[in-house]
This record gives sequence, C-alpha cells and structure tokens, in this order.
Amino acid sequence: MLTGEVEYWWKGTSQMLIDRGMVVDWVCFKRAFLEKYFPESVRHAREAEFMRLQ
Repeated sequence: MLTGEVEYWWKGTSQMLIDRGMVVDWVCFKRAFLEKYFPESVRHAREAEFMRLQ
C-alpha cells in the first residue's frame, strides 16, 4: 500500500495514464515508479559502483 507523497504521485500518474487510454497494470506501475524514484542514470551509477567493489 502506498502512503504519503508516493500515494499522491501514483493517484495523479495513474489517472493521467488512464486518460491517455493506457492499461495501468503492475508493469506500468513499475516502469513509472522506477523512472520517477530510481532513474536510469542512478541505476547505471549504482551498477558501476557495485562492479568496482572488491
């Protein structure tokens, strides 16, 4: 269950997606969530950091 800021973000985002005729399912949620809260640039940086661990 989402609470706080994320809850409000998802309510707005899901409504926008529905208004655009998109199917809102788990895959859609996961994609939107990662783009918002864990962008690709951060994921790449974390991956590079992990690869440098010894």
